[in-house]
Amino acid sequence: MPHAVSRRQFIATSAAAGLGATAFAPWARSAASATVSIGKCIGYGAELVPTLDRMFDQLGGLERLVKGRTVGIKLNLTGAPQLRLGSHAAGSAQWVHPRMVGAVVHLMDRAGARRIRLLESPWATAMPVEEYLFQAGWNPNDFLSAGARVELENTNGLGRGKDYERFDVPRGGLLFPSYLLNHSFRDCDTFVSLAKLKDHMTAGVTLSMKNCFGNIPTTIYGDYVKDEPDPVPRSGRGLVFHAGGRQPPSFAAQEVDPQSPRHEGYRLPRVIVDICAARPIDLAIVDGVETMGGAEGPWGGGEACRPGVLVAGTNCVNTDAVATAVMGYDPMAKGGTPPFYTCDNFLELAERKGLGTRDLRRIEVAGVPIEKARFDFAPMIRSRFPRNVPPYPDKRAA
Repeated sequence: MPHAVSRRQFIATSAAAGLGATAFAPWARSAASATVSIGKCIGYGAELVPTLDRMFDQLGGLERLVKGRTVGIKLNLTGAPQLRLGSHAAGSAQWVHPRMVGAVVHLMDRAGARRIRLLESPWATAMPVEEYLFQAGWNPNDFLSAGARVELENTNGLGRGKDYERFDVPRGGLLFPSYLLNHSFRDCDTFVSLAKLKDHMTAGVTLSMKNCFGNIPTTIYGDYVKDEPDPVPRSGRGLVFHAGGRQPPSFAAQEVDPQSPRHEGYRLPRVIVDICAARPIDLAIVDGVETMGGAEGPWGGGEACRPGVLVAGTNCVNTDAVATAVMGYDPMAKGGTPPFYTCDNFLELAERKGLGTRDLRRIEVAGVPIEKARFDFAPMIRSRFPRNVPPYPDKRAA
């Protein structure tokens, strides 16, 4: 269950947080199978809105998810706004496309959403998301005018809130028992992950679940945070989460097992599952119209591609399993095999945690069949992993 945690309460509550939470989140749900919709869409033009509309109808309609509610939409705007994959704009490679954001906001507004808040944690900055988008050449007014009440919030810190909120991982976390997040993740009645269809050099694939790693504020979990939250973000989350080189500050929950492997291929998949269990995704949408393969961003190399596909579902594990198959991979793959070359399969961990099934035989697919939507990412990611990459798990790092 989430709790408001003020600065004054941090130290007082740290001991309890470090011991782990036993209360279940009110939205916790057991593993299940829900329909996943696949749509073919060749571009971000006139066909985008009707394609999404049809897909949402196949999931039971947007009204049941958003009517009269506050909706939080986590965007995927990874990396600095100036980064480009060659001549390709960010929205055609590593970021969710701006027209995709506008289309989703429009349809949710039309379905009766009371308020829509677009959420992102821009890299190492407290600047408003509006300014971040301006630096990428986007016009935030395109989103703000797509609905009656649309807001933008930088969730890398307090944002407009006064306190951080503690989110407990039901039945205990795989890496941490609870996480402190921006107030927006509690304020929303419906939480949406609007992600990109991409490979990921550490997690295997970037889809709706990996997108939520960006929910975590670096004002608390950043590399240099000490005895109180940083007033502004100054770094990434590498030391605490990827490398395990330090524990979070004492006011946040400490690791479940400080003796666990320090290998990022062990740690990152478990953080992904924890975050999606602590604040579940109510609607997962994956933008694969134009994207990139071989990496999650231009800093990792990779190449632009046009799969021309959209994937959506109300269970994030089901949705990401189908999206993984659309990419030409096996969602049942073990760690150390494609696409999870150097990591555990977070879908397997999520399934064990009870968040949903990754077994395609148990998932109903509406719209376009997987085999007709498939776009093979394997050649692009394979080129990024030479034969001398140590197998996972790398016993030397464990």
